[in-house]
This record gives sequence, structure tokens and C-alpha cells, in this order.
Amino acid sequence: MADRTRQTIVVDGLALAQGIRKQLAEEVGRYAAAGKRVPCLAVVLAGDDPASASYIMGKQRACSRIGMDAIERRLPASASEQDVLLVVEELNLNDAVDGILVQLPLPEGISANEIAAAIDPAKDVDALHPTTAGKLLLGTPTLAACTPLGIIEILDHYEIEIEAANAVVIGRSNIVGKPVSLMLQRRNATVTMCHSKTRNLREVCQQADILVAAVGVPRLVKADWIKAGAAVIDVGVSNIDGTLVGDVDTDGAMGIASIVTPHRRGVGPMTITMLLRNTLTAYRARTGE
Repeated sequence: MADRTRQTIVVDGLALAQGIRKQLAEEVGRYAAAGKRVPCLAVVLAGDDPASASYIMGKQRACSRIGMDAIERRLPASASEQDVLLVVEELNLNDAVDGILVQLPLPEGISANEIAAAIDPAKDVDALHPTTAGKLLLGTPTLAACTPLGIIEILDHYEIEIEAANAVVIGRSNIVGKPVSLMLQRRNATVTMCHSKTRNLREVCQQADILVAAVGVPRLVKADWIKAGAAVIDVGVSNIDGTLVGDVDTDGAMGIASIVTPHRRGVGPMTITMLLRNTLTAYRARTGE
């Protein structure tokens, strides 16, 4: 049985996100007060998926609350890949747009990789363009994936030592697993990336000082997978009979982990906040402000 004598901090990602957004709002406000154009995020939605539409609305509201502009381009589910590419090209050429985000998933028959590769790297706030991803690999990032950026912010805020830590990342997606592994390596962690073919996954996780679960398997990480004092970051969200659960058995982590992110008010609010920060970063780079 695990020794549950530790005080585990449940991360309040929403409170942390709100603090950062307040800083972003102050910076955007200074541009507006000086009579300058404020940063602008363009979001593209193809299809009629309700969850995607909700995400888009959330991002637009977040922009509005910190004084950024946001524009939307909607296409029907019948849209072709060429239709989406034309919208992306229009936004690439629009000097008033600083960031472009194409909401995933895309309708069947449209390649997410092709769409990502068509976005101007200077406006690639989702960090999926091959150039953007390549710069992260080379250690010279300009923009980086939003969820991994949020994870690093959480670790820093709670004063989790990254340098020399053993970090285990479960999941190798282009959006979370791969980029967060690279970010942790840049901070001098020793990183093990795990996936569906990893042998002895439980034993590997037991060695982790920092454990990032981003694989979409409900409650995969059990109490006996967690090293005492580990920082546990749960990125996954699954719907089980109408109840949202994460990749980590959060109740099981209590009293063992040093910190754990809940599947609500955890990493999610930080992801949108890092999208706003990326848009401001792109704005500065493009305008020289």
C-alpha cells in the first residue's frame, strides 16, 4: 500500500491562467492606449462539430476579455481541402491577422498536416507548421505548442525542479507528447517518452519525478504507478458514461504526488492562455513592437 502521508496540491490551472491573462490584458491595453492596432487571432472552423464550435467560442471570448481582436472563418462540413487552404491563404495575406488557428478535427478527406503546412510560420500560434516544430527540435523556438507551454508554466509556478529530474511522458502526439518532451529536455530533464508499445509502463512511471499523461486512456495511471513526491500532469480527457475523467486516477494520486492537475481547471485553461500569449508574441515579432 502507498504511504499517503504527503500533502498533495491540486493545481488550480484556472487561477494561474487568470493571473497570466491579467498581465496579457495590461500589455495589450498599452498598445491600444498608444493608438496602435491590437493583436488579432483568426480561427477557422470547418464542419459542424458542436465541441469544436464551443472551443472556438471559448477562444474568441478569451481574446475579447484581454482586449485582443478575434475573427472567425466558418466552412461547411462539405468543404474541400482546397476550400480550407484558400481561407488559410487569405489569412496569411491579411496584415491585420497575427495568429491563425485551424480547429481540429477537420472533416474527413482534409489533411491536418497539409493545412498546418500552409499556415504562415510567423502566424502559426498552434505551432504545427513543420518549420515551427523544427525550430523547437533545434532548440531555437519562436512559437511553441500551447498545451506544453502551459505544462511548463504550471511546473514553474509550483516550483517543481525540472533540471536533472526524471520526466516520463505518456503519449507521443505532435500537439502534446513530442513538444513537451523537447521542452523538458531543453530545461535539462532526462526524458522518457512512452507509448502503446512501451514495455513495463508501470515500472517506468514509478521512476518519474515529473509524470505527464497525454494519451487519452481513462484513469490509466494508478496510485501504484506514481513515485512519492512526483509532479503529475494529467492532459487527457475522456467521457465515461457522461462523466469526464482524465488519464490519471486523481483520487489515487492524493497523498502520494506533490502536485496533480485535475481534468477540470487543470491544464485546459492554461492551453487557451498560452494561445493568447503566442498571439501576442507573433504580433510583436511581426510589428517590431
